[in-house]
Amino acid sequence: MGGQACVFYGAAEFSRDTDFAILATAQNLSRLGKAMDELQAEVIAVPPFEAKYLRKGHAVHFRCHHPEADRMRVDVMTKMRNVDSFSKLWLRRTTISIDPNETCELMSLADLVQARKTQRLAHDPPISRGPLFRKS
Repeated sequence: MGGQACVFYGAAEFSRDTDFAILATAQNLSRLGKAMDELQAEVIAVPPFEAKYLRKGHAVHFRCHHPEADRMRVDVMTKMRNVDSFSKLWLRRTTISIDPNETCELMSLADLVQARKTQRLAHDPPISRGPLFRKS
């Protein structure tokens, strides 16, 4: 999910990281840990890579050091505000074939738009609610 998914859907967006929404099962977290080890990734912010934080809704942020992914940032989350649960998102997902032997699972376009709106609301400065007046 995130900017990379937008690119798959055809948006002209530049993304500096890769965002993943995963189901926080022990098996998935183990697989993710192995993938991060292969990428020589380190956690770059709090919280640590632990299931209890992901299940609370925190994102875990990694920086990769493998030569083929050097400096790439990976953000992982299991819950997102103002979007459906992972199981509902998964049912509506879009599968894109990259080549005959590889596919990529993406959030549905409608869910991606909602997730991006929610993400923008959390990061953008407050919007002015009208003209600013100043006495001179």
